[in-house]
Amino acid sequence: MPDQVVHWPVSDSVRDRIQRAIESLSDPTPEQKWQATCRVARQSPIAAEALRWLWQQTFPDRQLSQNPMWWPDENVLSEANLTRWMRELGLPTYADLHRWSAQQRPDFWQRAISETQIVFAESPKTILDDSPGAENPRWLPDAKLNIVNSCFSADKQSVAIIHQQPGGPLRRMTVDELQQLTCRVASGLQAAGYRPGDAVGVVLPMTAESVAIYLGIVSAGCAVVSIADSFAAPEIAKRLTIAGARAVFTYDYMVRGGKSIPLYQRVCEATNLPIIALPKDQEDSVALRPQDMAWKTFLSEQTIFDPVVADAYDTINVLFSSGTTGDPKAIPWKHLTPIKCAVDGWAHQDIHPGDVLAWPTNLGWMMGPWLIFASLINRGTVALYDDAPLDEGFGRFVQDARVTMLGVVPTIVKVWRKSGCMESLDWTAIRCFSSTGEASGAEDMFYLSALAGMKPVIEYCGGTEIGGGYITSTVVQPNVAAAFTTPSVGLDFVLLDEAGHPSEEGELFLIPPSIGLSQQLLNRDHHETYYAGVPRGPGGQLLRRHGDFMRRLPGEIYVAGGRVDDTMNLGGIKISSAEIERTLNLIDGIKETAAVAFADGQGPEQLAIFAVADQAWDTDELKTEMNRRIKTQLNPLFKVLRVELIDQMPRTASGKVMRRKLRDQLT
Repeated sequence: MPDQVVHWPVSDSVRDRIQRAIESLSDPTPEQKWQATCRVARQSPIAAEALRWLWQQTFPDRQLSQNPMWWPDENVLSEANLTRWMRELGLPTYADLHRWSAQQRPDFWQRAISETQIVFAESPKTILDDSPGAENPRWLPDAKLNIVNSCFSADKQSVAIIHQQPGGPLRRMTVDELQQLTCRVASGLQAAGYRPGDAVGVVLPMTAESVAIYLGIVSAGCAVVSIADSFAAPEIAKRLTIAGARAVFTYDYMVRGGKSIPLYQRVCEATNLPIIALPKDQEDSVALRPQDMAWKTFLSEQTIFDPVVADAYDTINVLFSSGTTGDPKAIPWKHLTPIKCAVDGWAHQDIHPGDVLAWPTNLGWMMGPWLIFASLINRGTVALYDDAPLDEGFGRFVQDARVTMLGVVPTIVKVWRKSGCMESLDWTAIRCFSSTGEASGAEDMFYLSALAGMKPVIEYCGGTEIGGGYITSTVVQPNVAAAFTTPSVGLDFVLLDEAGHPSEEGELFLIPPSIGLSQQLLNRDHHETYYAGVPRGPGGQLLRRHGDFMRRLPGEIYVAGGRVDDTMNLGGIKISSAEIERTLNLIDGIKETAAVAFADGQGPEQLAIFAVADQAWDTDELKTEMNRRIKTQLNPLFKVLRVELIDQMPRTASGKVMRRKLRDQLT
């Protein structure tokens, strides 16, 4: 560490405490010096940029993106869920534990199911029956359950949900209160004539009522059709049609950043299906159509309802994820899938009973259901803030709710860092962060860690068709900013180059089987999507296509390299280039477009459009028109950053647009 003649970006008292902490160590390594610095940071607030300076002084010859910013201390290791399993199984290292979980998958999942206390009406005869074939093994054969029963195993008076409206008080809903409201929703569906197997749409922000609606639909034996509240009417209509929905829940309106957004009106534009409309305030504020029903009219007074017992492979939720062509993929989640959510949260986000989890998300994306199941099955608390998470109001909610695990999308962290809005808050209750949805940057993730006095940031990447993550980091390994350190427990993968050979960088292929992996798509051929044309693994294993490009660096560090197909990730939302291009090709005077995502390697992807026109266009005017179309027809959260007019598209011999060649022109 620097001596006193160097100007420290901290107070003299903090500087002295750091120096004393280091001097108390016997011949400390740089890692031990940094751990001592972090212990002081957790007791005395140190600005994020000051901690970054201290890291540079401690490791002057290291790159942040390839070296740990955090090491687990003895307290973390002694309390971590994974450490306990390592002790119980007699496995000395995490690498040994992961190897066991990947090689002995039935044993792993049997232990994981017992750990998370999944409730069965009829227990499975075995864990895995692979006789139907490697692509479609049968997990938990003959099991009967409703996964909702596993969400209410905590003490009935413990807190299930902490929620807040901007400027309002913190409110708490107990496990008993959430269970009663869930029963009222399920009874209301039954009374309204909906039966097990019916699909019911939700276009809802994350609120306490939304959680009860989600669980109530599943409890009634129906399937939730998850649609993000940001989607435009045509995209809502498309998803309701694909899933065969019979009704829709939505709010009359919602408020984001002080702006009122008319959700009910948007859903009415999308469909003639019956709508159950919730009031944003205490009183209904919109006139309903004849086929629609107000929330207070729909909601049953019956507070006891036995969840419908189902087969483990019955559908509980239809979620959507973009493919490279056509409509979004409709991915059914089964009663099995939440087990993957809960086990991932237990193992990688290290969720313990009583933990408080906040993750700004939506029921339209897999992290909404993931948050519900990972929190409640692990007997934790869901923390919900009913507004955009971009300013101090959200940060104060995190502080006051005593959040212990805060999930983010990297774009949010960039906003916080630019504004400095979270730097005066007390986030010391946070034990770890987690980041998913899009590529993150090392400097932003270090900044995030520093907001809580240096806590690990669990990078977590997966997919809707996985039910959770396939690659992650853990609290029992050194934490590298914006990097992964391990395949998720119970799974494995291989990186292959273009010739299909194992490589240190290349396309990532999963090695099935695993609970959580999809075996069905409603509107695609599942085999063609994930298995057709995929080479065998280096040991002859069946491999499953996922579409991510990954690099493995020295020290078993993995960094994401984007998608290998035409799917892009904009603000944590996956969408295919084809969906964007279909919308923009309808602009008069435009012959053809190509949507391309690009990034500088240090953060989220941005959207650029290459266009071939048959009339003169000013690029600024064209960009304005493209953004208007995208806002009204797709999603107002998407934004075109650049427009490039070209004479013709570069194509392969087979006529496919060469997007990588276009992308190279942007960097």
